[in-house]
Amino acid sequence: MRIDILTLFPDSVDAYTKVSILGRAQERGYITIRTHQIRDYTTNKQMQVDDYPYGGGRGAVMQADPLYRCWAHVCEELGLRPHTIFLSPCGRVFTQQVARELKERYDHLILVCGHYEGVDQRFIDECVDEEISMGDFVLTGGEIPAIAVADAVCRMVPGVLPDEECFMEESHWDHLLEYPQYSRPEEWHGRRVPEVLLSGHHGNVAAWRRKESYKRTMLRRPDLFAQFDESKLTTKAERKLLQQAKEEFRQQATDLEQEQ
Repeated sequence: MRIDILTLFPDSVDAYTKVSILGRAQERGYITIRTHQIRDYTTNKQMQVDDYPYGGGRGAVMQADPLYRCWAHVCEELGLRPHTIFLSPCGRVFTQQVARELKERYDHLILVCGHYEGVDQRFIDECVDEEISMGDFVLTGGEIPAIAVADAVCRMVPGVLPDEECFMEESHWDHLLEYPQYSRPEEWHGRRVPEVLLSGHHGNVAAWRRKESYKRTMLRRPDLFAQFDESKLTTKAERKLLQQAKEEFRQQATDLEQEQ
């Protein structure tokens, strides 16, 4: 997997992607994340990349030509036209499912970081394949979203994490939230680790974690749980576990109502 990020602030992106898990994965050759300074592709001495918007209004707009020159350089370097994403509050919302889609469908991605009041629409129309948003809010630039997309996609590339379970059991993989996690000591501030996690019985631990995942999702993200496909539960034990989780969730909801 290779990701090229077009940005006005490459140092801020490199500061994250060249360290820790992503940094080690690049050193070992599993992924490549490169940043490209858009200002290097301007044709004026001031290295200006923005100008006033046609039609008036506040702020400035990133010009199409520097972006295009930077994008074209990456395409020429690779000898292909990678799937190009503009990080924008106007795009489809980024989710774990979108990250899986990008990882499974593409070996190369170009991520374009906008700034100011936006990007000249002509660049988007000519070079961008899709727009992706982090959610219903606005940031000062596209670097944080670009880092988020790169991280979420690259961590699923084989070799980046020790094994698939590192991400397949996490929140949002199958429309469920992850179960609660605990570490040493066994008791902290009067709160004890659930006994089942100390039992050493792997089957009981797995069942507890799955049930807690169901309950947490029903409580915190009922919209997400509504997308969970119960038909994928092929065994009687799995279906029984889900039923137990629903019953415990209803009892917890009742108890909370009574307390209030």
